[in-house]
Amino acid sequence: MSPQRALITGGSGFIGSHLVDRLIREGFEITVVDNLSAGDKEHLDSRASFHQLDICDPALKEVLEAERPDIVFHTAAQASVAKSVADPKTDATINVLGTLNLLSICSNLGIKRFIYSSTGGALYGNPEEIPCPEIHPIRPVSPYGASKYAAEVYIRAFAESSGLKYTILRYSNVYGPRQSPFGAAGVIAIFAQRMLTNKKVTIFGNGDQKRDFVYISDVVEANLKAVEQKENEEYNIGVGEATSLNTIVSLLAKSTGYTLAPTHEAAREGDVFKIALDNKKAKRLLGWSPKVDLSDGIDLTVDYFKNKLATNHAS
Repeated sequence: MSPQRALITGGSGFIGSHLVDRLIREGFEITVVDNLSAGDKEHLDSRASFHQLDICDPALKEVLEAERPDIVFHTAAQASVAKSVADPKTDATINVLGTLNLLSICSNLGIKRFIYSSTGGALYGNPEEIPCPEIHPIRPVSPYGASKYAAEVYIRAFAESSGLKYTILRYSNVYGPRQSPFGAAGVIAIFAQRMLTNKKVTIFGNGDQKRDFVYISDVVEANLKAVEQKENEEYNIGVGEATSLNTIVSLLAKSTGYTLAPTHEAAREGDVFKIALDNKKAKRLLGWSPKVDLSDGIDLTVDYFKNKLATNHAS
């Protein structure tokens, strides 16, 4: 059998580049589309075919026509809650119109498999039950959550009209190596970098807000499991446990040797206070469960940033 061909949007980014690595190891032929607004081409395996292109660009059609992927993994997104609050129009342009452009092309070309990186952490709002199941009401409290859900709705509509087969993966807070420590999202990466350089760590709010932190390799594994799915489904991809930011700071301080006390600023608009995702459906139907313990994942992440800082210093 010839290898499967996969196209990954945002394939130079945090989640996308790890997915590229794993798919290449599994024997896939990979095409990456990324405008490099958030991604880093240094993270991209040279065996992947690369196109520097925005997902909103009409020229995306030419790439898919030429590459004819069997599967599209859509990881490209505007992924910051804070940025979505400050500029909801840009957030919607990327997350809704960009996804719509991609779906239209896939539909017209008869591409049959679409795996979408969605959000669980921002989709359900402040949940009535924790861990929160997929059947919980959708009540986003940020434009980011709203835009990611709007894309889900479009995916379902295209599935009805064109026969597109999809899997929607609703991630909790993903963390790990390659996550940007300079953005407004990715608290573990941000705090790890600042602690390793002995800079001030700032918590927005009192630190009691809780999130469900899932390690990057577990997220990649969920994408691999989705390749074999026959039914159109959405799955929560999280650990199922809510961990406070104060606990994250303590674990990071232990891993880095950081001794300064964090400072606090006002809580940010659009942030959910407490959430964890119920992953029973993913365990039952996707055959997926998280493998990496939080403390181990934090140590792996700290080691990555420590090595990166040492390499930058040496050069």
